[in-house]
Amino acid sequence: MGLLILKYLENLSDESLVVQWKRNPYYQYFCGLKQFQCQNACYPTELVKFRNRIGSKGVEEIFKVSASIHGSNIEDEVVNIDTTVQEKNITYPTDGKLAIKIINRLNKLAKDCGIQQRRTYVKEVKKLRLRLRFFRHVKKRASAKKAIKRLRTIEGILIREPRRKLSKDQLNQYEYDLFLMKKSSPRKRTTEIKYTACTNVQCIAKGKDHKPYEFGAKASIVATAKEGIILSAVSHTENTHDSKTLDEVIAKANEVRKVPIQEAVCDRGYRGKKEAVGAKIILPGKGLKKDNRYQRDKKRKKCRRRAAIEPLIGHLKSDFRLSRNLLSGTVGDEINLMMAACAWNLRKWVIIALTGIFCPLNVAKKWISIRDFVQKSITWLKYGG
Repeated sequence: MGLLILKYLENLSDESLVVQWKRNPYYQYFCGLKQFQCQNACYPTELVKFRNRIGSKGVEEIFKVSASIHGSNIEDEVVNIDTTVQEKNITYPTDGKLAIKIINRLNKLAKDCGIQQRRTYVKEVKKLRLRLRFFRHVKKRASAKKAIKRLRTIEGILIREPRRKLSKDQLNQYEYDLFLMKKSSPRKRTTEIKYTACTNVQCIAKGKDHKPYEFGAKASIVATAKEGIILSAVSHTENTHDSKTLDEVIAKANEVRKVPIQEAVCDRGYRGKKEAVGAKIILPGKGLKKDNRYQRDKKRKKCRRRAAIEPLIGHLKSDFRLSRNLLSGTVGDEINLMMAACAWNLRKWVIIALTGIFCPLNVAKKWISIRDFVQKSITWLKYGG
């Protein structure tokens, strides 16, 4: 359990985590050992088996503890809600190398089954691979587009050929592989439903200029408005509208708290819902005529404070392994998201605890920046408060 938490706190892979645990006495003390050990804690594959054994329900219990240790700070009446995408570790579906990989797999399948192919396209694929290089260059962009189009045509020809020539037993054996290969072949731009090779991966457009489409699972995060403590983190299996995710997310957040959530502040992507699980949904927009100046200013302040969840999500992606999900399946999506949220809550609790130890109470409540905090801590330690 200690290794699983350290993996996300320190942003380490399973292999490097085991090596670092052997070298670092602080890691061993964190896991409850009283004497320094010179041997590995376990093999990296044992961490995989441990995650599979406890599953998403076991990780959810760990996450609830990470939120409950903050005490009364999680009982804030107002929460902020936002969605993001945790990308899966897959090849971009429109990439040329994915088409080349499928062509090679189909040629290998035909060879294993003893099928006499009309053509393998091996020499042509080698030439097309070279034309895909430097496809962002202005002079080579048109040639690269033609190469990708030709690769997709070859891919379709080779996918249809085994279905005609395989026996019934062989077709039953390789039916799922052929289905995935056909599914990963990109559709037309006008197709409403976009498919990928993995069944649990969705094509999600979030309106970003630098990244029009993201391939992964949609994730919803609920954080308190004042302290920024994550109360719930839910991974969705489908790319549903943001407003339809509110019931599940707020219900999960209420399980951690004693008092139900009163107000939830969201962005305009949550249009269409005014209440969810007893919580009032607040969206930015023009003030109502019946509201007085105080009520309008109060709503504006809440909507401005909602922007604090954006850097929170950024930290989850950059510091706590949410940017690229390396765990397989929908269960892997849930485990990766909840453990990232758990690491955020633990890191926040450690900072608050250290602030209380190294600063007097009046400084601990009002420190503005890390620089001021360090200077005041040094002064307090030097002169005894």
